[in-house]
Amino acid sequence: MGRVTSHPDALHWNYRYQQEKRAGFERPRPLLLEHLWRLPDHGLALDAAMGLGGNAGCLLAHGMRVVGIDVSDTALRLAKARYPALMAVQADLVQFYLPENTFDVILNFFYLERRIWPDYSLSLKPGGLLIFETLTEAMLSIHPEINPLYLLSPGELLHGFPELEILVYHEGWIEGVTQHPRAVASLVALKNTQA
Repeated sequence: MGRVTSHPDALHWNYRYQQEKRAGFERPRPLLLEHLWRLPDHGLALDAAMGLGGNAGCLLAHGMRVVGIDVSDTALRLAKARYPALMAVQADLVQFYLPENTFDVILNFFYLERRIWPDYSLSLKPGGLLIFETLTEAMLSIHPEINPLYLLSPGELLHGFPELEILVYHEGWIEGVTQHPRAVASLVALKNTQA
């Protein structure tokens, strides 16, 4: 665990979660709430780069079992305190093995690591759902300091999961929980039952 705790991303996010008291970190994302009706009322979900667990808590309340993975031990500790049933795992997702045909739902909010996209497709069960939303390059128009490596190019998410059936796709500006607009791409996709 020491290696993960000293990971630069862990240090960055631990600091943010210790210093900032933002309700947005603890609330479920609007995209998840909008599509909650599509989710099964039981089964196993993965919340990737879970943060403080707002989305995980929503899934637990919906009746699912939830594995929440995050590099920040501070986030995991706070999320686990709020949601004791949460299976909280400290890990760098790039180094973490996601078993095939395991998850009924995978959530990925505001985390971009393209190398694990094929793992998401493989680890969904047939009939499983991926709900994915993160920032796009349009954010550079208001935040030029953001590293473009962490931003989606136009249409990139739309073509990022060719094995899945796209149910919903949106690319554009949305209001954030703090009323600051965000340029995002949003995806809800299904793993075909014949897969």
